Amino acid sequence: MKTNFNQLVGWEAVARITAVVCFLIFPVLSPATEPVSLTLPVGVSEIEIQKALDALPAAGGEVVLPAGKFLIRQPIVLRRDNQVLRGSGAATILRLADNANCPVIIMGEPVNAPKTVVQNLRVSDLFIDGNRRNQTRELWRLEGEGSEIRNNGITIQSVSDCVVERVTCAHNRSGGLVTTMGVECLTVRGLESFDNEFDGLACYLTTDSLFTDLYLHDNPGAGISLDLAFNHNVISNAWLNGNDLGIFMRASRENQFLNVSIRNSLHHGVFMAHSEMQTATGWGPAPKTECVYNAFTNLIAMNCGGAAFRVNNTTCTNNIIIRPKFEGNVSGNLSLAQPNLVSVQ
Repeated sequence: MKTNFNQLVGWEAVARITAVVCFLIFPVLSPATEPVSLTLPVGVSEIEIQKALDALPAAGGEVVLPAGKFLIRQPIVLRRDNQVLRGSGAATILRLADNANCPVIIMGEPVNAPKTVVQNLRVSDLFIDGNRRNQTRELWRLEGEGSEIRNNGITIQSVSDCVVERVTCAHNRSGGLVTTMGVECLTVRGLESFDNEFDGLACYLTTDSLFTDLYLHDNPGAGISLDLAFNHNVISNAWLNGNDLGIFMRASRENQFLNVSIRNSLHHGVFMAHSEMQTATGWGPAPKTECVYNAFTNLIAMNCGGAAFRVNNTTCTNNIIIRPKFEGNVSGNLSLAQPNLVSVQ
């Protein structure tokens, strides 16, 4: 599913972009059974929440949590097609127990290298509190399965056609919401993410997805971190305030950024780079890790401690900035490894 980049710049691109982004059509009905809805009482354990999810029929359905606090000691996993976990808004709080050292929610198989793609999952209307100051490590398990899964608010891996909406991820030991591998056609809408150990939103190996209406603030890492083949996605209507970096980008191509506002970053607003590897002649760029053919429309970067837009490597080319507003950045507006790496219109 590819689109000519030259046709995807400016506001006229929006209609074309949405045509290539996959949106969730939920639920998918089985011919034999109908989806069901299960409402649980306040204060049930994560074990009871997991049992309710696992008890949903093949056609799927939803597990609904009312307003109240739920103490989580092990991750809640949506591992089968057509499952929904829905709260009742910000008053439904999933708080990680002291020393639980795990992600709060996993969408997809809870293993290091999933072999199947899970489809049509939805998580919505929750407040996730990762209680990071009372966790002792970033990785879920010290060895075996789960040892490569980090303790994020929501970890998403090997899924397609899924939705996360109206969710807050705060105080997590690693990132807020993180897509890790094989994620396509994901919609994230209405995400707030703050005070996580690293990034508010981090996306890796993610394609053809939409991230919109984001408020990512006060994270010691980046508001948004993109790497490892983040390709052909849309990020729109995002407010990034008080993070270390606004957007960190590496190995990212053919993405659209529409109406992104970055303010008060400790360092740069946008930082682009490639990965490096050891070669026979020394260190050099790793293949296919550059940032190319990305477009930023109506980008704001103000009062950042570095540059508004930093391109750190000469391999990062053919990126476009349309109608930017850059003010009050300590290191100026454009900071480029060499001239003409970006086009400003």
